[in-house]
Amino acid sequence: MPGDINNLTQLLLQLENLPDRYDRITIGTVLEALGQRSFAPVILVAGLVLFSPLSGIPGMPTIMGILVLLTSVQMLIMRSHFWLPQWVLRRTISERNFRRTLHWLYRPASVIDRWLQPRLPLFVNRSGAYLIAVICTLMSLALPLMELLPFSATLAGLGFAAFGLALVAHDGLLAVLAIAITGLVPGLALKALIW
Repeated sequence: MPGDINNLTQLLLQLENLPDRYDRITIGTVLEALGQRSFAPVILVAGLVLFSPLSGIPGMPTIMGILVLLTSVQMLIMRSHFWLPQWVLRRTISERNFRRTLHWLYRPASVIDRWLQPRLPLFVNRSGAYLIAVICTLMSLALPLMELLPFSATLAGLGFAAFGLALVAHDGLLAVLAIAITGLVPGLALKALIW
Protein backbone atom coordinates (compact mmCIF):
# COMPACT_ATOMS: atom_id res chain seq x y z
CA MET A 1 0.00 0.00 0.00
CA PRO A 2 1.53 3.35 -1.03
CA GLY A 3 2.49 5.62 1.85
CA ASP A 4 1.46 9.22 2.35
CA ILE A 5 3.36 11.66 0.17
CA ASN A 6 3.92 15.10 1.70
CA ASN A 7 6.76 16.48 -0.40
CA LEU A 8 8.68 16.03 -3.63
CA THR A 9 11.51 13.92 -2.19
CA GLN A 10 9.02 11.42 -0.71
CA LEU A 11 7.35 11.11 -4.11
CA LEU A 12 10.70 10.48 -5.85
CA LEU A 13 11.64 7.87 -3.23
CA GLN A 14 8.31 6.11 -3.73
CA LEU A 15 8.92 6.00 -7.49
CA GLU A 16 12.52 4.88 -6.97
CA ASN A 17 11.17 1.76 -5.24
CA LEU A 18 9.33 0.56 -8.34
CA PRO A 19 10.36 -2.98 -9.29
CA ASP A 20 13.32 -2.95 -11.70
CA ARG A 21 12.54 -6.25 -13.39
CA TYR A 22 11.29 -4.58 -16.58
CA ASP A 23 13.12 -2.85 -19.43
CA ARG A 24 10.17 -0.50 -19.74
CA ILE A 25 7.94 1.00 -17.05
CA THR A 26 4.25 1.50 -17.72
CA ILE A 27 2.18 4.48 -16.60
CA GLY A 28 0.00 1.91 -14.83
CA THR A 29 2.95 0.73 -12.73
CA VAL A 30 3.78 4.32 -11.74
CA LEU A 31 0.16 5.06 -10.79
CA GLU A 32 -0.07 1.85 -8.79
CA ALA A 33 2.92 3.04 -6.74
CA LEU A 34 1.16 6.36 -6.07
CA GLY A 35 -2.20 4.86 -5.04
CA GLN A 36 -5.71 5.17 -6.49
CA ARG A 37 -6.66 8.28 -4.53
CA SER A 38 -3.54 10.20 -5.51
CA PHE A 39 -4.87 12.86 -7.87
CA ALA A 40 -2.28 15.44 -6.80
CA PRO A 41 0.77 13.14 -7.13
CA VAL A 42 -0.40 12.13 -10.62
CA ILE A 43 -0.50 15.79 -11.69
CA LEU A 44 2.87 16.30 -10.00
CA VAL A 45 4.46 13.32 -11.80
CA ALA A 46 3.09 14.46 -15.17
CA GLY A 47 4.52 17.91 -14.49
CA LEU A 48 7.92 16.49 -13.56
CA VAL A 49 8.00 14.42 -16.75
CA LEU A 50 7.18 17.51 -18.82
CA PHE A 51 9.69 19.65 -16.94
CA SER A 52 12.45 17.07 -17.40
CA PRO A 53 14.34 16.25 -20.63
CA LEU A 54 11.68 13.57 -21.27
CA SER A 55 9.40 16.33 -22.62
CA GLY A 56 11.50 16.29 -25.80
CA ILE A 57 10.33 12.77 -26.67
CA PRO A 58 7.76 13.06 -29.50
CA GLY A 59 4.25 12.39 -28.19
CA MET A 60 5.23 12.69 -24.51
CA PRO A 61 3.60 16.13 -23.97
CA THR A 62 0.36 14.88 -25.52
CA ILE A 63 0.33 11.69 -23.44
CA MET A 64 1.02 13.67 -20.25
CA GLY A 65 -1.69 16.15 -21.30
CA ILE A 66 -4.20 13.31 -21.63
CA LEU A 67 -3.13 11.94 -18.23
CA VAL A 68 -3.61 15.34 -16.56
CA LEU A 69 -6.88 15.97 -18.42
CA LEU A 70 -8.39 12.66 -17.27
CA THR A 71 -7.16 13.27 -13.71
CA SER A 72 -8.29 16.90 -13.41
CA VAL A 73 -11.73 16.22 -14.90
CA GLN A 74 -12.24 13.46 -12.34
CA MET A 75 -11.21 15.94 -9.62
CA LEU A 76 -13.87 18.32 -10.95
CA ILE A 77 -16.59 15.69 -10.71
CA MET A 78 -15.27 14.77 -7.23
CA ARG A 79 -14.53 11.09 -7.79
CA SER A 80 -13.04 9.32 -4.78
CA HIS A 81 -10.38 7.62 -6.93
CA PHE A 82 -9.30 7.99 -10.51
CA TRP A 83 -9.84 5.77 -13.51
CA LEU A 84 -7.71 5.69 -16.65
CA PRO A 85 -8.26 3.72 -19.86
CA GLN A 86 -6.01 0.71 -20.47
CA TRP A 87 -4.37 2.29 -23.52
CA VAL A 88 -3.05 5.10 -21.28
CA LEU A 89 -2.00 2.71 -18.50
CA ARG A 90 -0.06 0.58 -21.01
CA ARG A 91 2.05 3.49 -22.32
CA THR A 92 5.68 2.94 -21.43
CA ILE A 93 8.98 4.70 -20.89
CA SER A 94 12.35 2.99 -20.78
CA GLU A 95 13.39 2.12 -17.26
CA ARG A 96 16.82 3.64 -17.87
CA ASN A 97 15.38 7.03 -18.86
CA PHE A 98 12.87 6.89 -16.01
CA ARG A 99 15.53 6.27 -13.35
CA ARG A 100 17.91 8.80 -14.89
CA THR A 101 15.14 11.42 -14.71
CA LEU A 102 14.44 10.56 -11.05
CA HIS A 103 18.11 11.02 -10.17
CA TRP A 104 18.21 14.29 -12.12
CA LEU A 105 15.29 15.57 -10.00
CA TYR A 106 16.62 14.70 -6.52
CA ARG A 107 18.80 17.77 -6.04
CA PRO A 108 16.17 20.36 -7.04
CA ALA A 109 13.60 18.37 -5.03
CA SER A 110 15.59 18.71 -1.81
CA VAL A 111 15.91 22.48 -2.36
CA ILE A 112 12.20 22.87 -3.13
CA ASP A 113 11.14 20.78 -0.13
CA ARG A 114 12.91 23.19 2.24
CA TRP A 115 10.52 25.95 1.15
CA LEU A 116 7.31 23.95 1.36
CA GLN A 117 4.94 24.27 4.30
CA PRO A 118 1.20 24.22 4.90
CA ARG A 119 -0.05 27.81 4.43
CA LEU A 120 -2.86 29.79 2.78
CA PRO A 121 -5.26 26.82 2.94
CA LEU A 122 -7.91 28.72 0.97
CA PHE A 123 -5.92 28.06 -2.22
CA VAL A 124 -5.55 24.28 -1.76
CA ASN A 125 -8.74 23.21 0.02
CA ARG A 126 -12.09 22.57 -1.73
CA SER A 127 -12.66 25.71 -3.83
CA GLY A 128 -8.92 26.21 -4.32
CA ALA A 129 -8.46 22.60 -5.43
CA TYR A 130 -11.44 23.01 -7.78
CA LEU A 131 -9.81 26.09 -9.36
CA ILE A 132 -6.54 24.17 -9.72
CA ALA A 133 -8.42 21.34 -11.47
CA VAL A 134 -10.02 23.83 -13.89
CA ILE A 135 -6.65 25.40 -14.74
CA CYS A 136 -5.00 21.98 -15.16
CA THR A 137 -7.83 20.93 -17.48
CA LEU A 138 -7.34 24.01 -19.67
CA MET A 139 -3.55 23.63 -19.73
CA SER A 140 -3.75 19.97 -20.65
CA LEU A 141 -5.95 20.86 -23.64
CA ALA A 142 -3.21 23.25 -24.85
CA LEU A 143 -0.39 20.68 -24.65
CA PRO A 144 -0.87 19.04 -28.07
CA LEU A 145 -0.45 22.48 -29.68
CA MET A 146 2.63 23.17 -27.56
CA GLU A 147 4.21 19.98 -28.84
CA LEU A 148 4.68 21.78 -32.17
CA LEU A 149 7.13 24.16 -30.49
CA PRO A 150 10.00 22.04 -29.08
CA PHE A 151 10.29 22.13 -25.28
CA SER A 152 7.53 24.73 -24.88
CA ALA A 153 5.67 22.11 -22.84
CA THR A 154 8.35 22.57 -20.17
CA LEU A 155 6.58 25.67 -18.82
CA ALA A 156 3.28 23.78 -18.64
CA GLY A 157 5.18 20.99 -16.85
CA LEU A 158 6.44 23.50 -14.31
CA GLY A 159 2.85 24.66 -13.74
CA PHE A 160 1.53 21.11 -13.34
CA ALA A 161 4.38 20.20 -10.99
CA ALA A 162 3.75 23.32 -8.90
CA PHE A 163 0.00 22.66 -8.68
CA GLY A 164 0.54 18.99 -7.80
CA LEU A 165 3.13 19.89 -5.20
CA ALA A 166 0.92 22.64 -3.73
CA LEU A 167 -1.88 20.09 -3.25
CA VAL A 168 0.47 17.43 -1.85
CA ALA A 169 2.15 19.80 0.63
CA HIS A 170 -1.02 21.89 1.31
CA ASP A 171 0.96 24.98 0.32
CA GLY A 172 -1.43 27.69 -0.90
CA LEU A 173 1.40 30.14 -1.58
CA LEU A 174 2.85 27.70 -4.10
CA ALA A 175 -0.61 27.38 -5.69
CA VAL A 176 -0.73 31.18 -6.12
CA LEU A 177 2.73 31.12 -7.76
CA ALA A 178 1.59 28.28 -10.02
CA ILE A 179 -1.40 30.36 -11.14
CA ALA A 180 1.05 33.11 -12.11
CA ILE A 181 3.24 30.62 -14.04
CA THR A 182 0.27 29.21 -15.92
CA GLY A 183 -0.70 32.68 -17.08
CA LEU A 184 2.15 32.31 -19.61
CA VAL A 185 0.92 29.00 -21.04
CA PRO A 186 -1.87 30.36 -23.33
CA GLY A 187 0.66 32.66 -25.00
CA LEU A 188 2.98 29.75 -25.72
CA ALA A 189 0.13 27.63 -27.10
CA LEU A 190 -0.90 30.52 -29.39
CA LYS A 191 2.69 30.99 -30.53
CA ALA A 192 2.91 27.28 -31.32
CA LEU A 193 -0.31 27.49 -33.35
CA ILE A 194 0.88 30.51 -35.35
CA TRP A 195 4.38 29.11 -35.80
